[in-house]
Amino acid sequence: MTPDNYIELADILFGNENLKTPEEYEELYPYRKLSGKAEVTRLAPSPTGFIHLGNLYSALADERIAHVRDGVFYLRIEDTDAKRKVDGAVELVIDSLKYFGIEFDEGAGLDDDAPVNVYGPYIQSERKEIYHTYAKELVSKGLAYPCFCTEEELEAIRNAQEDAKELTGYYGKYAVWRDKSLDEIKEALSAGKEYVLRLRSQGTPDKEFEFEDEIKGKVNLPENIHDVVILKKDGIPTYHFAHAVDDHLMRTTLVIRGTEWLASVPTHVELFNALGFKLPKYAHTAHMMKTDPETGGKRKLSKRSDPEMSLEFYKKDGYHPQCIKVYLLTLLNSDFEEWHRNNPDSDINEFPFSVKKMNNSGALFDMDKLENICKNELSQLSEEEVYEFLKTWADEYDSDKSAKYFEDKEKMLEVLRLYMGVGQKRRRKDFVNARRATELISFFFEEEENEADEFRQQPDIRNAILKDYLENFDYNDDNSQWFDKLKIIAEKNGFATDRKDFKENPDKYNGETSDVAEVVRIAVTGRANTPDLWGIIHILGEDKMRERITKAMER
Repeated sequence: MTPDNYIELADILFGNENLKTPEEYEELYPYRKLSGKAEVTRLAPSPTGFIHLGNLYSALADERIAHVRDGVFYLRIEDTDAKRKVDGAVELVIDSLKYFGIEFDEGAGLDDDAPVNVYGPYIQSERKEIYHTYAKELVSKGLAYPCFCTEEELEAIRNAQEDAKELTGYYGKYAVWRDKSLDEIKEALSAGKEYVLRLRSQGTPDKEFEFEDEIKGKVNLPENIHDVVILKKDGIPTYHFAHAVDDHLMRTTLVIRGTEWLASVPTHVELFNALGFKLPKYAHTAHMMKTDPETGGKRKLSKRSDPEMSLEFYKKDGYHPQCIKVYLLTLLNSDFEEWHRNNPDSDINEFPFSVKKMNNSGALFDMDKLENICKNELSQLSEEEVYEFLKTWADEYDSDKSAKYFEDKEKMLEVLRLYMGVGQKRRRKDFVNARRATELISFFFEEEENEADEFRQQPDIRNAILKDYLENFDYNDDNSQWFDKLKIIAEKNGFATDRKDFKENPDKYNGETSDVAEVVRIAVTGRANTPDLWGIIHILGEDKMRERITKAMER
């Protein structure tokens, strides 16, 4: 076809739409006025109703890269696949990321009339006219054309390629509508045939180009030779086309995405070239991996097989957002862990995050390491901060505990001070998440009856210890006086009061003083291991302590 034919075809396909010109959109969405090294990044999930750890991993990288140099981080919703769209999914994305402290400068979920939202709309289904403007431009330049192939015809092409052991796809001699005349296209349109719009690829078979990945470095990739679909039969753009138009008009400078998208780079490079756009930088992150307990090898974290892939898993069990962010930063930048260790009092946002230091070989997810980080991070918080975190979690996920445990704030704060070791030389590190923390301290608020066989001592010895304990207990004793009485009870009941004596002659004694304390501890708390027992008793109160010990003796 001639250049005039292409222009006529563009008018035929899009003439009934009142479209702006590309120049008008360029003026409407000007280049952002940012400092030289500032980056514009984006998170662009599909609204499927499921947001996972990989999304958070990428979002944190995007947010840090943008904000470390006063750039912009925005949210775009890619909902061009209507079949995958779930109601409320956009709100889920925003709320989930907000929980983990990831906030957007602009984008979906914010008021489109807000001063910051000048590059919207940020939901692709609301941008159809924009895509059609640029699709029309490609047609008018002979770089795109309508294809009327049916599903059956496309299947026949694929079968023929497989039989000939050739590359499958719509390209070269198999692109049957690529070189049809204007009259043939008009005839198909008059017959009411459905069509998709395809890119007329300019790629050369077996030719490669060098691509600079921000994480992987230089990569050689084949040129795209496929006449890929850019508009579907309903006029909705494909992901490839929409992403090119949106990243250009929203002035994205850096795209961080999973390594599975590396294979799409040739298509994206050609689309940007055809549209006359400057290509953003791309950084392809390695998959998040885990050790398979059955094989011992590494495998990709799976949304279907691994519950820890879902962000709801962490919210439901009450993992503190700070802990998750710190852990992910250790995976994202290899030098973060050392920096955080050397700067324990610094805000993690002060860390000089760099895309160049991102993992290229596959980040290994390790739940044990995450939990160790949780213990360290929670131990650094004040009891007030932990109180607010636990209460907020309980209000949403365990209303019974919320009502029982947080009714008396001062009592809960006393419990937290004891369990966190506030005021001691070294903080305790017992808390991992909200669910396990409330389970650890539950005996302060609920009586937990334990069977007699949880005591290691014989019933007669156990009851003799508990009887003597009740007879000698004085609530006004300090910790030292209280422990001295335990030693007297130990000696009276055949327990060594000196550990050295017990180690030298273990058969001579029923145990040592710590074993006597354990009997009292289990009777009072139902646990063999707790923080300072004297402190526990003074939080519980004497009446509650005596009641529990009496019940333990009866059991």
